[in-house]
Amino acid sequence: MAIVHTVVFRLIHEPGSDAETEFLDTAQSTLTSIPGVEHFTISRQVSPKSELTWLFSMVFADQSVYEAYNAHPAHVGFVEGRWVPEVAEFQEYDFEAALAERQP
Repeated sequence: MAIVHTVVFRLIHEPGSDAETEFLDTAQSTLTSIPGVEHFTISRQVSPKSELTWLFSMVFADQSVYEAYNAHPAHVGFVEGRWVPEVAEFQEYDFEAALAERQP
């Protein structure tokens, strides 16, 4: 069953800064280069109800593909080299479809 992996976060960088843009560009190029990553998106929070300002979302075909992504050297390197030092706060959510599609 497909897994939708999401992470919402706030960077240490000033909004609109070159450092913010560079982090997001590097994340996109690095994470989308990993086999099995599908439908990668970066979204900006527009509601004042949360201090978490960014969302990464991606889809994996199944649990084994997701586990391979987590262990992939490019992912591990990004987390250790960029994520840990540059992300101030985050929440991670992983979803599977709860109900089968209903046929009319």
